[in-house]
Amino acid sequence: MSDSRQGRPGGGRPGGFRGPGGGGGPGQFAAMGAKAKDFKGTMRQLASYLRPYRFTIIVVWILAIFSTAFSIAGPRIMGIVTDELVAGITRHVSGTGFIDFHKIASIIFMLLGLYFASALCSWIQGYVMSGVSMKMTYTMREHISEKIHRLPFKYFDGVTHGEVLSRLTNDVDTVNQSLNMSLTQIISSVCSVAGILCIMFTMNWMLTVLAIIFFSFSIIFIRLIVKQSQKHFRAQQKSLGSVNGHIEEMFSSHIIVKAFSGETDSIKTFDVYNKELYRAAWKANFLSGLIMPITFLVGNLTYVAVCIFGGFFAVQGMITVGGIQAFLQYIRSLNHPLTNIANISNILQQTAAAAERVFEFLGEAEEIPDPVNAKHAPSHSSIVTFDHVRFGYDPSKPIIKDFCASIEKGQKIAIVGPTGAGKTTIVKLLMRFYDVDGGSISIGGTDIREFTRHDLRSLFGMVLQDTWLFSGTISENIRYCHAAGDAEVKESAKAAQADHFIRTLPGGYNMVLNEESDNISAGQKQLLTIARVLLANPGMLILDEATSSVDTRTERFIQKAMDNLMKGRTSFIIAHRLSTIHNADLILVLKDGDIVEQGTHRQLLNRQGFYAELYNSQFAGREI
Repeated sequence: MSDSRQGRPGGGRPGGFRGPGGGGGPGQFAAMGAKAKDFKGTMRQLASYLRPYRFTIIVVWILAIFSTAFSIAGPRIMGIVTDELVAGITRHVSGTGFIDFHKIASIIFMLLGLYFASALCSWIQGYVMSGVSMKMTYTMREHISEKIHRLPFKYFDGVTHGEVLSRLTNDVDTVNQSLNMSLTQIISSVCSVAGILCIMFTMNWMLTVLAIIFFSFSIIFIRLIVKQSQKHFRAQQKSLGSVNGHIEEMFSSHIIVKAFSGETDSIKTFDVYNKELYRAAWKANFLSGLIMPITFLVGNLTYVAVCIFGGFFAVQGMITVGGIQAFLQYIRSLNHPLTNIANISNILQQTAAAAERVFEFLGEAEEIPDPVNAKHAPSHSSIVTFDHVRFGYDPSKPIIKDFCASIEKGQKIAIVGPTGAGKTTIVKLLMRFYDVDGGSISIGGTDIREFTRHDLRSLFGMVLQDTWLFSGTISENIRYCHAAGDAEVKESAKAAQADHFIRTLPGGYNMVLNEESDNISAGQKQLLTIARVLLANPGMLILDEATSSVDTRTERFIQKAMDNLMKGRTSFIIAHRLSTIHNADLILVLKDGDIVEQGTHRQLLNRQGFYAELYNSQFAGREI
């Protein structure tokens, strides 16, 4: 099973320092190791999604600049307050003056105003940026959803549903979260570092150089640790996918596991995956956990160095006490934007890697477009002609080699043959789930490629061997894509022999089927899908072993209902149980992609050919 359940690394713990006893810094994206194959190209495509919001983003950046400017001015003003307080105490002790509390209070109120303005700008910035990122990802999800319906069936033959789901959910969420963070972090971090360093250099350039040296050591350590931890986080994600996939398989096939006493093997397999996950996660989390204590240590060493040299410079009159206090606050404030800048490439790589997977999906080849001047499909049953049809899912390995048949209006056609003969493929070609490689299929004399796919498929009602019901009421499932009243729904259910069992269920037609529809039996599910087709009242029918999940008694009731339904309609019946097609108007016997026999049930039996072999293998000693 492919790894489609992409969680997020659980060990990217924040590191950094905020002075003695503090923590926080690089952020979780430092540990993420995904990288885009074409970073520049992906970012250009991503920029096209952001283009409609470019003016809003400019406003966000302006707000980020103001918020940063107001914030970094705070420690300098606090230093002025400290200097004023020290000067006042000195005047008071010497008897030459007093402490000017009014001046101190006015400065503090100004400081509070700056902090409030910074917080307000930051709040507006976050509010606006969240809206931009959510609108962008809303559009991206919308494009993916539309793309799914334009992709050919061939694409889904090569990928799992979980892979598509992963791109629609995990990858888009990653783009949303990381982009929302990176767009504001880039400008905020750069402005913070530039502003803080400028102020620090004006206060004392020697202390500033000293602090930069210590910060450089911290950033070097962070980058080395991140580089080592990335490969372990990738291994963790791979192992996590294996664990999730195994659990999903075991739960979805729980009955089979129990029936074959496979619990021991399942536990052993899970234990192997779980140990791999443990080893990878332990190494990843251990390495990422080193970030905080290392930066904490470097931060404390920086504080000690600044205090020692700052004290010396203060004695020399090169800096004031308030200046040292402000300087220490700036050191505390500088760590976070510096580590963000150190990790900004990781954040952007994370964004690009997720976006690249989305754009790869959006760039997949689509179905051949419907013709511009499409013809209107007939609204009723018409002659269906297969003219030397050739097809193969792999063109080098054809399944249908030279299929020719002419189906008269209102005929009931059975298609039989061994597994792999091409029975279901014929139906897929008829519905244009795939296009023929050679020859043509026509309805009413018109090639089906000249109709729109919607018009073509609206001609058919389809009942498959694998039932599909969605989470909703029974009534909603029967009237799927049809605006029918309750009376019509009940009439269809009665014709499909489903009304009786529906009325015995709690809630009747209003009973809600759960996600897997396992609160009703497999046979009952099939009856509901038959009722759905009866309600649609199509011109032609396709029945792919439609009664395979019901008991013999119910099958006879359904067969009667089907006989009534198929009157006047062209019907294609794919059958493995030959007992269901003995009254077909024409039976096409397929072998290796070609029709080897055709005729009625009795005619084919009398010929003692391939059909008779198939029949006798199922009903030896019996005759219908």
